Amino acid sequence: MPRKLAAGNWKMNGSTAALAELTALEQAMPTDAPDVVICPPFPYLTLATGTATKSVAIGAQDCHPAASGAHTGDVSADMLADLGIGHVIVGHSERRTDHDESDATIAAKTKAAWSAGLVAILCIGESAAERDAGQTLDVITRQLANSVPDGATPDTLVIAYEPIWAIGTGAVATIDQIAEVHAAIRAQMAQRFGDTGADIALLYGGSVKAGNAADIFAVKDVDGALVGGASLKASDFAPIVDALKHS
Repeated sequence: MPRKLAAGNWKMNGSTAALAELTALEQAMPTDAPDVVICPPFPYLTLATGTATKSVAIGAQDCHPAASGAHTGDVSADMLADLGIGHVIVGHSERRTDHDESDATIAAKTKAAWSAGLVAILCIGESAAERDAGQTLDVITRQLANSVPDGATPDTLVIAYEPIWAIGTGAVATIDQIAEVHAAIRAQMAQRFGDTGADIALLYGGSVKAGNAADIFAVKDVDGALVGGASLKASDFAPIVDALKHS
C-alpha cells in the first residue's frame, strides 16, 4: 500500500520568525500521524532542519540537474542531502511556467534527486485552457511519460497532481475530477512499473484546506496532499494532517 504523506510547500513565503510554526506543528501533530514534510525557501533550510524533529521532515522546493558547477543561484540535490534534506519538489507548475522548465528538465532533476538519495515529489497538472478543451488526461499522460525517469519506486518518487487552475485560487477540483485523474495516474504507473508503480504515493494539490481535506482524502488513489497556503500556519495544517490520518 502507498504511504500517506502530507507535504507543505511554503513557496516564496516565510521568515526566521515563521519557523516557530514548525515547533507549533510538532506540538499539534496527532498521535501516529502520517508522514509530514515541510518545504520552506532555501535560505531557511538549515534553520528549519535544526528546528523540526523526526515527526516533521524538511524538504526543498527545487534542485538543479547537475551535481555541481557554474550555475549561479542554483542549488544541487547533493547540497540538499548534505543539509539532511530528504525530499525535494520538482516540476511544480510555477517552475514550469516561470522558468520554462520542460518535462526533460524535470526528468533530469528527478534523476539528480535520486542520485543524491532524495525522494522526488514530482508535480503534474493541466491548465484551465487544457481542462476546458478536454485535454486533461492527455496532458497528464504526457507529463508522466516524459517527466518520470525509468526506475521509479515508492521509496524514491511521490507524484503530486495539481491542476494549475486550482493552485492558490480557492477553486478545488471536484471529487469526480480528482478520482478520474488519480485513477489514470495509478494505472499508468502500474502499467509502466508493475506492482512497484502501483504503490507510488499520489498526492492531490490545489487549495486544500482543513474544510475539504477529509472529502479529498476519501477519494480512491489519493494518498495525501501537497499543500500551499494552508501549510504556512500550524493551526491550518495540523487539521489536514489529522484528516489524512483518519482517511
